[in-house]
Amino acid sequence: VQLQASGGGLVQAGDSLRLTCAAFGLTFGRYAIGWFRQAPGKERVFVAAINWSGASVYFADSVRGRVAIARDNVKNTASLQMNSLKPEDTAVYYCAAGRLGPDEKYEYEYWGQGTLVTVSS
Repeated sequence: VQLQASGGGLVQAGDSLRLTCAAFGLTFGRYAIGWFRQAPGKERVFVAAINWSGASVYFADSVRGRVAIARDNVKNTASLQMNSLKPEDTAVYYCAAGRLGPDEKYEYEYWGQGTLVTVSS
């Protein structure tokens, strides 16, 4: 199983960026896809998630209203559209594939390598 996150780069505050997660070797449509980020010197935190069908989406308060998440179960890809980027959005962004655990929370089994987003002020 492999997840490949791409689309990161250096942008200015207020710009937009679209990250893509491509999945290989798993039954993509059976997994929720989550996006996480890790800023320098900080722990990795949740950004957004989308369930297996795309019918349910979830966002961290820090990005709600600026971010959209989508998936294509035919192409085995998921995307994270980020708008109105801020310097505090600077981080390595990871995508992950997971399924609901017994406590009804997603348990992420597979992780991508991350893509760096740098937002300059």
